[in-house]
Amino acid sequence: MRDLKIPEQRHPEKARKPDNAQPRKPSWIRVKAPSGEGYTKTRNIMREHKLVTVCEEAGCPNAGECWGQGHATMMIMGDVCTRACSFCNIATGKPMEDLDAFEPGRVGDAVKKLGLNHVVVTSVDRDDIADGGAEHFAQTIRAIRHQSPDTTIEVLTPDFIRCDNSALEVVVAARPDVFNHNLETVPGLYPEVRPGARYFHSLRLLQRVKELDPTMFTKSGIMVGLGENEQSVRQVMDDMRAADVDFLTIGQYLQPTPKHHVLDRFVHPDEFKAYEKAAYGKGFLMVSATPLTRSSYHAGDDFSRLRAARLAKLG
Repeated sequence: MRDLKIPEQRHPEKARKPDNAQPRKPSWIRVKAPSGEGYTKTRNIMREHKLVTVCEEAGCPNAGECWGQGHATMMIMGDVCTRACSFCNIATGKPMEDLDAFEPGRVGDAVKKLGLNHVVVTSVDRDDIADGGAEHFAQTIRAIRHQSPDTTIEVLTPDFIRCDNSALEVVVAARPDVFNHNLETVPGLYPEVRPGARYFHSLRLLQRVKELDPTMFTKSGIMVGLGENEQSVRQVMDDMRAADVDFLTIGQYLQPTPKHHVLDRFVHPDEFKAYEKAAYGKGFLMVSATPLTRSSYHAGDDFSRLRAARLAKLG
């Protein structure tokens, strides 16, 4: 039996890799340890419903703040991913269990108990399933709508690269309010950062969402500090806009363990501000670009601003 708390068992494909240095974090990237009544309440609800969160599995630095406010990003379809991205702290390998048919209902019940106005639902990659888990996403969306009809729903999906085109159609047909799929990095770094993915496939996925439902908000994000340069980041912005992506997130890559992809550098907050200004200039409705930005960080507030930005654009 694997113990996913042990790094060598959590990431067996990385165990033989040499260690990469982990430099000390600058002052602008440090956060307080999670604590408080709100944090404890959120954690207890997650445990009660036997739910997995990307906040814990990916080691998000914002978990304390978000959970303290009653926000948690649900991660469905288990806690073992079939990919082995070099940046990610989610456990990798062959999932031991089939999909849990009761999980969508438990997610819906947890959303209701947390009283969420906006929820983000993501997942591990499940390349071992024919539709990549698309129907499971759709069932989860429907369960949330049934239990908490006023909650807006954002999904952060895998790329469905090994699936028929109908997989994406199943998720879009369930009508989440926001469809998010992260490009994660610039195309030149894909072979070492996302070896199981393809940049232009992910870009096309986002474009197809708009073709299937032009009214659906689309969102994507990248990390910086992996070895990219400014020109390549701006090219990704152009590619996203060509795919009609509405919302861009840019955050600092933080190396989970010495076995993960080497941290190239800590990007200064002023550079993030420059990226934000450039992105708005390229036509994004919403941009979040800060060192601590993550896909679901302040997602509810950002969704409100995103919706307002579209209304303002439409006059």
